[in-house]
Amino acid sequence: MADSRRKRAAVIVNPIKKTDVDLRALVTETCLDEGWDEPLWLETEVEDPGQGMTRQALEAEVDLVIAAGGDGTVRCVSEVLAGTDTPLGLLPLGTGNLLARNLDIGINDPRSAVLDALNGTERRIDVVHIYVDHAQESHVFLVMAGLGFDAAVMGDTRDDLKDKVGWLAYVDAGIRNLPGKPARTRISIDGRRPFSRRVRSVMGGNCGKIMGGLEIFPGARLDDGLLDIMTVAPRGKLGWFGVAAKLLRRGKGKDPSLEYFQCQSAEIQSLMPQDIEIDGDPLGKGTHLSLQVQPQSLRVRMPYGRKDPAVLTQPVP
Repeated sequence: MADSRRKRAAVIVNPIKKTDVDLRALVTETCLDEGWDEPLWLETEVEDPGQGMTRQALEAEVDLVIAAGGDGTVRCVSEVLAGTDTPLGLLPLGTGNLLARNLDIGINDPRSAVLDALNGTERRIDVVHIYVDHAQESHVFLVMAGLGFDAAVMGDTRDDLKDKVGWLAYVDAGIRNLPGKPARTRISIDGRRPFSRRVRSVMGGNCGKIMGGLEIFPGARLDDGLLDIMTVAPRGKLGWFGVAAKLLRRGKGKDPSLEYFQCQSAEIQSLMPQDIEIDGDPLGKGTHLSLQVQPQSLRVRMPYGRKDPAVLTQPVP
């Protein structure tokens, strides 16, 4: 006998993200219109930004978990979903929404995003495990993580300014954090002999694009089983112009201000404590990062249609 059970989604929502619509009513109506049951609605808390709610959703044996929030909420939900057979859907509510942008999910159309989560095509993407200062437990990230300048920018971005001008608040924080000294750093790629650099930042990327369509990790793909490492080392007072120019050329050129490496694992050791961030969430300061790719371990729903080859190794036809 065919299984006549109606599918059910769980929505893990960050309640501090304000919207112009009644989000719960919109998601419920869309689910019912598409033949799904009324969704399980679970709100994150300060003490639990999503992991516990995702475990609760899995215990309820839902067919789909929708992360409704910014990249931080998506990361926390994915941390639990990775390695399971339950797919992730995205309902972008944050400022950056970088994973949603890379997957062409509508960041200003919540109904379209819910429809893509319920009915879109499904792909498996990589997640990256990151261990800070030799911790036993890892975090995961889907977009990027960093040590140094980029993390300082994330930690120094004003929430009130994000509410007013969106992603331009990061530009404000970036300008304020441009002054600074490079840090002595040792980097090991895939367990090989470490090499030394004096850098302002070391970043690991799982996908390439950020706000404005700028591709800071050229060739990075979400499902290639590889981690992309970028070192940022501007030289002199005008060094940041060299960094910007090479970014705009998608990493081409001989300017040593940016270097790129591809690997399955990496270790980053800084002589002095540096700011650390993962998917835009500040993690405080540390001196050591260990990163390891878990290939194609997360099922993700995304819109039908051809995907940019800079995002997936096998674009959806």
